[in-house]
Amino acid sequence: MIVTLIVLCEVGFWVLLAAGLALRYLAKKPRLGAAVLLCEPLLEVVLLVVAAIDLKNGAEPGLRHGVAAVYIGFTVGLGHSTIRWVDARVAHRFAGGPPPVRPPKYGMARAVHEWKVAARWTVAAVTAMALLQAAIWYVGGDGDASTLQQWQQRMLFVIGINVVIAGSYTLFPKQEPAGTRGPAAEREPAEKP
Repeated sequence: MIVTLIVLCEVGFWVLLAAGLALRYLAKKPRLGAAVLLCEPLLEVVLLVVAAIDLKNGAEPGLRHGVAAVYIGFTVGLGHSTIRWVDARVAHRFAGGPPPVRPPKYGMARAVHEWKVAARWTVAAVTAMALLQAAIWYVGGDGDASTLQQWQQRMLFVIGINVVIAGSYTLFPKQEPAGTRGPAAEREPAEKP
């Protein structure tokens, strides 16, 4: 049941995102679109409650509970930036908004960007680890929580990878080639209808 709910929450995330943006830009109802987008966190609350009930009813903590915690963590850490990314592209394509700004490619500006990305992934991983730890405590010493502990180790790996990537951009910044066009080159080209 939890695996099905995880899939439904993921599908629901994209359905709510599409519906919210369609209301915002196609139907010209920005408040209603924003209200639909604000329903996104309810999906994670439902998933969290169902996972807790499943554990309370004596289910052995396993892969499905780990995936549920990771899904919730990633939504907390990356959900807002994903919505903002899609929103900028939909606004440009359907509402005449400005072209989305691409991340910087060179120098310390790129390093700062990568550290912001690493921070989002770290928030996601730490949230997942906290939920996993809460599940471990909830199960107590009677149940086998090794699967949940393995998920915590994976989240530490996610943090480590992101820190290494951001650190590499800091220690070895890519230099801008001579003769580039400047800040305007950082924007995505306008799409043709």
